[in-house]
Amino acid sequence: MSAASNAKAVKPFGMKDKIGYMFGDWGNDFMFIFASSFLMVFYTKVMGISGAVVGTLFLIARIIDAFADVTVGVVVDKAKTHPNGKYRVIMMRMAAPVTIFSFLMYQTFAINSSMGVKIAYMYVTYIVWGILYSCVNIPYGSMASVISPEPEHRTSLSTFRTVGATCASLIIGVVAPLIIYTKDEAGNQIIRGGEGTHIFMWVSLIFAVGSFLCYFVCYKMSTERVKAEDHSGASAAEERKSIGHMLSSAFSSRAMAGIIGAAIALLMAMLFMQQMANYLFTDYFKSSALLSTVNLICSVLTFAIAPFAQPLAKKVGHKVMGVTGSIIGCACMFILYVIHTTNAVLFSALYILTFLGIGLFNIVIWAMITEVIDDIEVHKGVREDATCYSVYSFARKLGQAFAGWFSGAALGWIGYKEGAAVVQSQETLDGLYMYVTLLPAIFFGVMLLILIFIYPLNKKRVDSNAAALKAKREAKAAAEA
Repeated sequence: MSAASNAKAVKPFGMKDKIGYMFGDWGNDFMFIFASSFLMVFYTKVMGISGAVVGTLFLIARIIDAFADVTVGVVVDKAKTHPNGKYRVIMMRMAAPVTIFSFLMYQTFAINSSMGVKIAYMYVTYIVWGILYSCVNIPYGSMASVISPEPEHRTSLSTFRTVGATCASLIIGVVAPLIIYTKDEAGNQIIRGGEGTHIFMWVSLIFAVGSFLCYFVCYKMSTERVKAEDHSGASAAEERKSIGHMLSSAFSSRAMAGIIGAAIALLMAMLFMQQMANYLFTDYFKSSALLSTVNLICSVLTFAIAPFAQPLAKKVGHKVMGVTGSIIGCACMFILYVIHTTNAVLFSALYILTFLGIGLFNIVIWAMITEVIDDIEVHKGVREDATCYSVYSFARKLGQAFAGWFSGAALGWIGYKEGAAVVQSQETLDGLYMYVTLLPAIFFGVMLLILIFIYPLNKKRVDSNAAALKAKREAKAAAEA
């Protein structure tokens, strides 16, 4: 059968693909956002492990994950294509292991064991989960490039991916605090059930099952249309040369360097805020209900701006949207740092506005990496979707690593006391406020400078790359017909 006949047999890109792709990140973030927001709380307040030790774990584990991402990306690119596609098949094969280890992280059977045993269990389960998460997330992220070659379609996939993440964030951010926290007689927020509680185990089980179901929906509803290059038959020498060429092409690209820098800064700001928000709202403002309300509004705002993402991207381009978002985030957090307010409403308003800026960038960032992949193909003549995506994911893991380390280290710097029912001193609370506002302001500022002065893919260059690749593929299809 000719290439033209095969193209006709494949159903066109449509809403089914968008919804399917949305569920993929919904599955990712049932695990990832829950871990980003509550795993440090579980370790410090339930298991009694110090924030500094947890922060060191996050740093080490994410650096391991960063290298695992690149390895997984190369392995995936070398894998044979299945009749049902390549990336979606690999994603589904790894869905069960990653969700099982997500559940295992929140077990409390070692609560009365020595600190060494608790830390060892924490390290093993968290590191294994992170590696397995790479085995799911790398092929999932790579799918965007093969579901459709059209820039507008990829923008819509990025938008729906963000919507999927927001759905998970909405459920976790609104419901989880109300289930996990309760008040003591003095009105302080404490963990429901105290030390040794099983509340985290049951909540994590629900999210793990939800993640697996979301991956299955993604697998069933998405279609890979752009044929991935088959490198499975390469010799060992060719493979080594190819791997080196792919990685050097990715790292030597100015576009890749820019998106890597911006991603690290974004993740450091966003995840630091997410991890520390649980402490700030429950300890400083003494209200888990306020935390739920703020999370709800942030999620609703993301839904609200989603329909405007594609029109905005078509008009001004993704780079301008990212610059605008980083300006909003930097300004809001710096204002909060300067005024050091105890007014919960004022703080919440500027905090929400910060996440509006994050959402403006986040909603198109996944389309930006596909544009980087296109740019590398146009200017360097090589296209390796999974490898390039894994290099980008490498950067994101570094951002996660540093954010996790800063979160744990900041708790140590301010003298935060571990325990499910401990009330913190005012000095500790003031230090908590300072770090929650100042560090994200710095990270947003760095992201802004990188996007302006390093990242080169403005709208004109993106459109030019898309036109060149379209002509190249049309010529190839005509030659094969």
